Amino acid sequence: MQDLKPNEQRSQNAILLIWIALAMNCISLISSYFQYDLLQTAANGGKISAEDITSNDNREQAIGIIQIIVFAVSAITFIQWFRRAYFNLHLRVNHLSHSEGWAAGCWFVPIINLFRPYQIMKELFQETHLFLKRNDIFTNEHFSTSSLSLWWTFWIIDRFFGQFVFKYSMKAETIDELTTSTIAEMVSNGIGIVLAIITVNIITEYSKLEPLMHKVKIVE
Repeated sequence: MQDLKPNEQRSQNAILLIWIALAMNCISLISSYFQYDLLQTAANGGKISAEDITSNDNREQAIGIIQIIVFAVSAITFIQWFRRAYFNLHLRVNHLSHSEGWAAGCWFVPIINLFRPYQIMKELFQETHLFLKRNDIFTNEHFSTSSLSLWWTFWIIDRFFGQFVFKYSMKAETIDELTTSTIAEMVSNGIGIVLAIITVNIITEYSKLEPLMHKVKIVE
């Protein structure tokens, strides 16, 4: 039987990029607050120089571009880890619900990407625990479907709320609209921070289980 492929480096890469994404969310949150303060000054009749406006716009644009790049790279590293984990489980469990390729492809298919990644992640934890238990390998790690449900709930909220914020901010022109857009951006960044922490915890938890499958001696 084929040996499990190493996945530790992929998990470390995914976690590192998620932490970087979290840091960018924090930076964006602070930057949005500065923008909010600037808008409040304008709304209250305070004087704002052209330099202040240009500096704010340049800062927000630069942070936005970096966030997009970091998110893209973070998504790639996460999916690489996710697919390798499901691939390894396929080597030990022959009754999984989906092919290994779906662990990557499901994120890009409309409608399906609203539930299939969660189903595969849940199956990863459930089947790995069952496999280890069947082979008398016990662990202190306790699988909780509630933690995965929380993770996926925040993922869905982050996705749709982020789309709303982006579309609204593109149309915002008045001070009131820009203020609402800025507040929404701060909320969006807060959601992203919570999502990042939950995701890191999930990867870390599964990364403690996966190496235990190496201890199981498979009889050809």
